[in-house]
Amino acid sequence: MIDAIIQLSSTIVTQVVQNTELLAKFLPVVLVIELPLILLVIAGIFSWYWQNRTVVNTYTPNVSFVITCYGEGDGINITIDTLVEQIYPGNIEILVVVDGAVQNQETYEAAIRAQDKYRNRIDRVVRVIPKWQRGGRVSTLNSGLYKAKHDIVINVDGDTSFDNDMVTQMMRQFVDPNVIASGGALRVRNWNKNLLTRMQSLEYMMSMQGGKTGTSQFGFLNNISGAFGAFRKQQLKRVGGWDTHTAEDLDLTMRLKQYKRRYPESKLAFTPHAVGHTDAPDTLKNFVLQRLRWDGDLLFLYLRKHIKGLTPKLLGWRVFLYTLVYGVLQNVLLPIFITLFTVYIFASYPILFSLSVTMITYAIYVTLVLIKFTVYLTLISERKQQDIGMVGWLALYPLYALFSRFITAFSILNETFRRSHEESSMAPWWVLKRGRRF
Repeated sequence: MIDAIIQLSSTIVTQVVQNTELLAKFLPVVLVIELPLILLVIAGIFSWYWQNRTVVNTYTPNVSFVITCYGEGDGINITIDTLVEQIYPGNIEILVVVDGAVQNQETYEAAIRAQDKYRNRIDRVVRVIPKWQRGGRVSTLNSGLYKAKHDIVINVDGDTSFDNDMVTQMMRQFVDPNVIASGGALRVRNWNKNLLTRMQSLEYMMSMQGGKTGTSQFGFLNNISGAFGAFRKQQLKRVGGWDTHTAEDLDLTMRLKQYKRRYPESKLAFTPHAVGHTDAPDTLKNFVLQRLRWDGDLLFLYLRKHIKGLTPKLLGWRVFLYTLVYGVLQNVLLPIFITLFTVYIFASYPILFSLSVTMITYAIYVTLVLIKFTVYLTLISERKQQDIGMVGWLALYPLYALFSRFITAFSILNETFRRSHEESSMAPWWVLKRGRRF
């Protein structure tokens, strides 16, 4: 066995040494883009950890939740219950906005039962707001925003549950009066369903929870999740609330960054220990459909809807350059480059050499994944005993990431030629068609 491994390693080294020009072309392009971001995230995580070692939150303002509901049925009760059960001394208003209540009688009736269940609670007010005609996610969020009574508004999805200290953790950010919005962390609730959900769980930990923690320390937070974000109501209304089309979360975050440019003292934050739990797609079909929507939306938002706003004048040079490199170049162009390069080497070089290059690239990426996961587990994870059990799955993560990039490349082309954002399930077709065409 050992002799076979030595023989294979020797063959790989020989193949690569004989064809060094290919790695010289490929790896610098990828690593020059990705390695600085990894180092930035790690530095930001250490900064966050140092700043939050001994912070005790004494800020407990009243909070309004806007729950967007469409087709959850009795499942909406889990979300409502976990908000009512928050260990938090302030008052909490829970607005259950049911989109298309006529079609969604089951969800509407479940929400009414929850409202009746907590009718006698003074510090936890549950109010059901039916939107009888379906208008989509954006109109649901805005309906809740303009009904909310309190100054801090948190939007959540109707299929998401929360740790009972979530509000307490989130309000730690809003002690600073300059913080106008903060994202919350999402974890995969069905992580142990199969291999696909395990890979997504690792992605949520390292790329979303870890990545946003690190980048937010330098003012580069890329996105406040549409499934879980907190805002100061006044500033949210000033930027116009949520807007039509799809990817309403990235769209809103871009407008908040432009607002921040006009009011430089403003801050966008991220709270890694304010934790929500959501189910990730557990079939390949649903996973691909989700990523087609997510990734296609990136091109639409950056290069269509916000192309005129993607300037140093509106974003500032630091945010502009970061968005250009890690919003556009890494997320839109790099997946296409990687896909074309992979096809090229397997079509143009002997199979043994192609596999050798692939294995070396894999070794580099698995090393980076181990570093990222170790930093996440040590400094961020609030469930260390559970998360350490994921170590054995890290070896497969680079393969999952490569597959995801192939999907991203297809999504970008799909949006380019078919304007796939107009086929979103986030709103009825007539709402999307009435919106301004970019």
